[in-house]
Amino acid sequence: MKAYLVLDLTVHDFAGFSPYIAAIPAHIERHHGHYIVQGVEPTVIEGDWSPARVVIIAFETRAHAEAFLADPVLQPLFRIRHETTTSRLVLVDGCL
Repeated sequence: MKAYLVLDLTVHDFAGFSPYIAAIPAHIERHHGHYIVQGVEPTVIEGDWSPARVVIIAFETRAHAEAFLADPVLQPLFRIRHETTTSRLVLVDGCL
């Protein structure tokens, strides 16, 4: 079953965030993932959720997504994201 990481983020330091932007796609691919949505400004239709930018990454399985999140090589990149953005991340199972 596919799994999806859904990221809602606001970038506060674009220059500091740039190394993450440059490096993360290769790691996503290495973990059998690919972008479905890549940093777009969404249009809120209902509710009070107000994301600034949304990223959705599809993985072949939940295990691939979890391995991506736990990969020790990626922890410094995740720290860059945490230090330069306000982000919210969820992992969901999907059927497509």
